[in-house]
Parts: sequence; structure tokens; C-alpha cells
Amino acid sequence: MQIVKIPHERVAALLGTSGETKEYLERRMKVSLNVDSDGAVEIIGDSVDEFIGKDVIKAIGRGFEPAIALKLLSDDYGLKIIDLRDYSGSDKGRARIKGRIIGEKGRTLEIINEEVGANVVVYGHTVSVISRLETLDYATTAVFKLIEGAKHATVYSYLEKCRRKIKEDEIGRLFR
Repeated sequence: MQIVKIPHERVAALLGTSGETKEYLERRMKVSLNVDSDGAVEIIGDSVDEFIGKDVIKAIGRGFEPAIALKLLSDDYGLKIIDLRDYSGSDKGRARIKGRIIGEKGRTLEIINEEVGANVVVYGHTVSVISRLETLDYATTAVFKLIEGAKHATVYSYLEKCRRKIKEDEIGRLFR
């Protein structure tokens, strides 16, 4: 049995209307979920299923929609959670960092998502990334550059280079 704590306000996203999301997750993850109102989620099943299910539940707790979090059931996807408390001790500093990552009207998040095919969510004191394993480092590096104060133009340029590398790798695989 694994226990994952998620924020109280994310319990509704996990359960869904009339518990249908929870039931769907249980079927897909091959586990049983016991959720209490405080956000403690008990995952019961085979140890491998529990282990994989733990990341799916964490991702939902960090703000991802269940459909995106379920990508983690594939061996090709990974999750990275960055705690902004490690980079700023004040709420004001964390708010500034979150603003840099989100960008004006969410444009910076969109660019990260589009350029490297990642899903990035800013929630509470964390920034979380779900992406294919081969692009996870690109997305997290872009986020770290923004946390460290790099100019947005520099980060966008980096992401464009990453996109070109991804395309080159895809073409290379086609001709192998």
C-alpha cells in the first residue's frame, strides 16, 4: 500500500463527478484508491501498479488534469516536480518566479508546451512537468533558466534549438 497526500482542493479533480474519475483511474492503473477528505490517498494493488500509480496521483495533486497525469502509465513519460521554496524563501519571490514561468497571459507556458511537447503546470509552490523522457530535460532546463532569471528571449531561443534537435532525432530514427 502507498499513501500520497494531495491538497484538499485537488480531491474533487481526483474523484470527479459522482466518483467517475476515481473509478476510471482505478481501472487504468489497476489499483484501488481510498481517498479521505483531507487529501490522503491510499493506493492498493500490486507493488508495481502502486509505484506507478503514486506518480499519477502526485501529478493530479500538483494540478494536472487526470487525462494528462495518465500519460505517466507509459514508460515513455516522466514527471518532474520543482519546489519553488528551494529557490525563494518569500511568498513575494515565489510569486515573481511563478509569473516569469507563466508569462503574460500564459504565453511562456504555452511556448514550453509547444516547443518540446511538454505539459507544465504551476500550482501552489511547485512547477511540475510531464513530458516524454527524451524531452523532459529540455522542459525542466527551460523552467530552471526562468527561475534563475534568464531573459525570456534566451529561454525561447533555447527551446527553438531543442525543437530542432527533436525533429532531427525523429528524422534520424526514420532512416535507421
